[in-house]
Amino acid sequence: MEIVHQQIPVREKIAYGLGDTAANLVWRTLMVFLPFFYTDVYGLSAAAVGTLLLVSRYGDGISDFIIGLIADRSNSRWGKFRPWILFTAVPFGVLTVMTFTTPELGPTGKLIYAYATYNALLIVFTANNVPYSALTGVISNSPAERTILTSYRFFFAFSGAILVQGFNNSLVEYFGKGDEVAGYRSTMTLFAVVAVILFIITFLGTKERVVAPKRDKLELKEDLKDLMKNRPWMILFCVGLSFVTLSTLKQGITMYYFSYYIENVSLAAIFMVVSTLAALFGAVVASPLSVRWGKRRLMRYSFLLAAVSSAALYLGRPDDIILIFVLSSLTELATGPIVVLFFAMLADAADYSEWKNNRRATGLVYSAGTLSMKFGTGVGGALTGWTLTIVGYTANVAQTPESLLGIRLLISVFPAAAAILGLVAFHFYPIDDKKLETIKEDLKARHQAAEA
Repeated sequence: MEIVHQQIPVREKIAYGLGDTAANLVWRTLMVFLPFFYTDVYGLSAAAVGTLLLVSRYGDGISDFIIGLIADRSNSRWGKFRPWILFTAVPFGVLTVMTFTTPELGPTGKLIYAYATYNALLIVFTANNVPYSALTGVISNSPAERTILTSYRFFFAFSGAILVQGFNNSLVEYFGKGDEVAGYRSTMTLFAVVAVILFIITFLGTKERVVAPKRDKLELKEDLKDLMKNRPWMILFCVGLSFVTLSTLKQGITMYYFSYYIENVSLAAIFMVVSTLAALFGAVVASPLSVRWGKRRLMRYSFLLAAVSSAALYLGRPDDIILIFVLSSLTELATGPIVVLFFAMLADAADYSEWKNNRRATGLVYSAGTLSMKFGTGVGGALTGWTLTIVGYTANVAQTPESLLGIRLLISVFPAAAAILGLVAFHFYPIDDKKLETIKEDLKARHQAAEA
């Protein structure tokens, strides 16, 4: 393996980060607005939406491993991973618009259309995001640079989330002029066009420096065996699943919470922007805090803060707006370091796999990122839809005390439980800073010996 030691220019970090701005223009919309769109605009039942989200995310999980395996064997003059970002950009945009288009069909036809478009979008998202995430591991071989690069990534990711959460409702109203169907279609067309442009900037503005030996043979059995023996990867998958379930529950229920419990939907956009600004701040300070406390301690503190602040949100009453904003902001502040450390640690898990097995599969290891995101959003979406069904939720009418209780639990107690599960899983993570330094030095010695 050839490794070029070089500090990453700021312009390249920005170009890389803009790729996640592009992804979040769509991904954050799927997390926050898609359940509400499907039930209150598109016209599906809450139970059907919950099942759709769960089945689609789990059914699509195999594509993460397939894309990871293929990407690891991709070789072009542009590198292994960058071409995937370019070639999936336009399909990503087209399928985004189709997913938020409401066809003139009956209930069964609409459900089939929703399954088809949503699943196609997930597959293209995987083909884009697994290689994009794996870029972190090949842009630099330095753990410190990777953490900084990941901080840039999620600064821009949260910036995309702010744009979506701050302007989605206003854009739907502006474009639709009372017609939410047309409003969502036009809004997502705008987001899709911007996303395609940003993906192209990421492709043009980044460079792969860690070049692994060419691998043409599809050693599926060996690669999966290495992955299953990679304890850090297994634990990080559980951590990512818990984290994304937490985020999906909170974000997916927000529109319901402000529409029916707070009874002031106009506050939802402000609430989401303030919360995401807190998460962005958490992502920015993740790098210096990880230097001061270490990655492991910072991850534990973050999960603990997320659990406590989420649970406390259950106490919020409709007139406790300041308390609700503060507690939610504390939860989102905690998610900033979690997501930055998670993706930085995946690069460490790729190093661990090479160190342990003398074989590197960066794309496959990074498939844990999108796999946990899909499974987590599937779990969170299913819990949301099924819980709303159990408590008797009916769209566009005043809710019963039972359905309001369900909405409150979904934004507070359920996310707190997910955070606790993430904290427990991370307790078993085996790579501390000392072990990571040993791995880095051993790999460096091996590479130098191989070159000699």
